[in-house]
Amino acid sequence: MAEEAATTPPSPQLRVLGQFIRDMSFENIMAQKGAPSDVQPDVQVQVNLDAKKRSTENQYESSIKLNVTSKAKGGDTTLFVLEIDYVGIFDIQEVPEEQLHPFLLIECPRMIFPFLRRIVSDVTRDGGFPPLNLENIDFVSLYRNEIARRQAEAPAPTADA
Repeated sequence: MAEEAATTPPSPQLRVLGQFIRDMSFENIMAQKGAPSDVQPDVQVQVNLDAKKRSTENQYESSIKLNVTSKAKGGDTTLFVLEIDYVGIFDIQEVPEEQLHPFLLIECPRMIFPFLRRIVSDVTRDGGFPPLNLENIDFVSLYRNEIARRQAEAPAPTADA
């Protein structure tokens, strides 16, 4: 039994130390322009992820940046624009170095997303619109797509003769 414990790698440890809104902007363009309020919205959501090491040992920041634009269906009238940068601070231990990057851009955003969803719902409701309940985000797919995009943009190695 002691041999099994010695060969079993330690399990990853993740603690959320804090969460905060780094930056947020909500523009109710419909109210500013006096547009009719009976239009059907077409909502577009863009998601960007970022992560970085903090100066304290084992502490990292992981952020979700959303750009939400709602336009009138069948037209180009913008109803509202919401931009938010939501950050989680994490204490991460026992994660192998080669797995840290995906961990920061998949598991950490997954932990803070429900809180961001609530903020987006509250802000859109308080801004005079029906609450926007964001669908779950597949952070694994998002991560894989970003890796594929970066590899496609990387310059191809040249063959020197």
